[in-house]
Amino acid sequence: MYILTNAEMREADEHTIKNLGVPSLELMERAGDYLAAEAEKLAPSGRIVCVCGGGNNGGDGFVCARLLMQRGKDVTAVFFAEKSSMDCRINQGLFAALGGVIEEKLPTENVALIVDCLFGTGFKGALEGEYAAVVEEMNALKKQGVKVLSADIPSGINGDNGLKQGVAVTADETLCIGEMKAGALLGEGIDHAGVLKCADIGITLPKTSYATLLETAEVAKILPIRKRNSHKGTFGRAAIVGGSEQYTGAAYLSALACLRSGAGYTTLFVPKNILSFYILKSPEILLKSLNDGGMVEFNEEVFKELLAYDSIAYGMGMGVSEETAKGAAFLLSCYEGKLVLDADGLNSLAAYKSAEIEALFAKKKCDVVLTPHVKEFSRLSGTSVDDILNGGMALVQAFAEKHRVTVLLKNAVTVITNGTQTSVNIRGNSGQAKGGSGDVLSGVIAGLCAVGVSAFNSARIAAFATGRAAEIACEKSSEYSLTATDVISYLGASFFEIEGAGTR
Repeated sequence: MYILTNAEMREADEHTIKNLGVPSLELMERAGDYLAAEAEKLAPSGRIVCVCGGGNNGGDGFVCARLLMQRGKDVTAVFFAEKSSMDCRINQGLFAALGGVIEEKLPTENVALIVDCLFGTGFKGALEGEYAAVVEEMNALKKQGVKVLSADIPSGINGDNGLKQGVAVTADETLCIGEMKAGALLGEGIDHAGVLKCADIGITLPKTSYATLLETAEVAKILPIRKRNSHKGTFGRAAIVGGSEQYTGAAYLSALACLRSGAGYTTLFVPKNILSFYILKSPEILLKSLNDGGMVEFNEEVFKELLAYDSIAYGMGMGVSEETAKGAAFLLSCYEGKLVLDADGLNSLAAYKSAEIEALFAKKKCDVVLTPHVKEFSRLSGTSVDDILNGGMALVQAFAEKHRVTVLLKNAVTVITNGTQTSVNIRGNSGQAKGGSGDVLSGVIAGLCAVGVSAFNSARIAAFATGRAAEIACEKSSEYSLTATDVISYLGASFFEIEGAGTR
């Protein structure tokens, strides 16, 4: 399933109307028909209120209202607009000509469903005046049990980045017209959209390259089949490099997750002072000391041992230090496998090698996956958090393309991009908003990289698999009590589901 920005959706609309000759009123009729069908499912009986603005979203709402009325439904349209598009005016007139009721205030009595067609994906800024007031009234009715269906995107949500300024509609369901909209997934959009569905109204996309939503079937296609005629060496060697006396669990969680993700060998490299903590804790993990003491120190001779591994995950629980930065810089310069840079590996580069980052990425010999959360990406890129969030997918795509890396930007919804391909993962839940979740993710990526999956696809599979593992865990427990260890425990069930969706 494709995910489009506002500009991409406008381009697709124009291509369909101007180049393919599909009348805009015909597209509006189809959109309204889909909305009406969805409205009937959500409210088989009772009064339906279509809240319409003056744009084409409002036109969709008037078509929906007309079709529902013609099917014998109790329907009212409410119109809020200072001006209207031509197509909206035409459909407003058609509804009125058939005796449709158009009011200026939102009814509050005996309402079963509100169809939100106030603003579409092109909305930016903050709702004010009567627009803000009607949205607050819609949300108040929702709290009283009235269902809310939003057309394309909840009104008040930015279609590119999912952000809101002030109030926005909180929907039970959002029916995206044509393709999924970026703003319905990113930022606050994911919490306002409710259940997401798409209506195929015949809009033809002019390009073939768009961001995609990760789904089970797609992930199954890129997860390799494990041949029966194989051995440990077939599935590669992964090195997990991290840990410190202050953060003893991070690298270990990463190593456990790596074990569950297919690597033939998993070796945990940690400072000598904490090495004994892991002896026989998980006997499948090989253990090696990096250096004396309780924190990682860079030693070129020791780090050269890492160059023989198929994949390396580096940085989990190391602490931010110049030594950590030296190690990351060495691996970027000398390693030729697949390198996952996480947590303190990224933070240390930003703190101690900021002037060299561009050159390090330019001269790297390895395939790199960066796994920052938004604040870490801000430090690494020198871009403010606000600019990153306001940019939607654009800034992270530009960074990945410029530096020829895969970036997995961790947030409530994860964006994975190599600059030319972008995927969005919505699997997971709030239980993952705890320490250790990122360490698990880095380990899964490293395990898949060791098996031979590309860096980009490893990041995509890992984001989906860990998110789905968290969901499966919370079928038996609460998001409040979910731990990173729980996610590791259910990775097997997650991979089993993915494998079952493919042709095996």
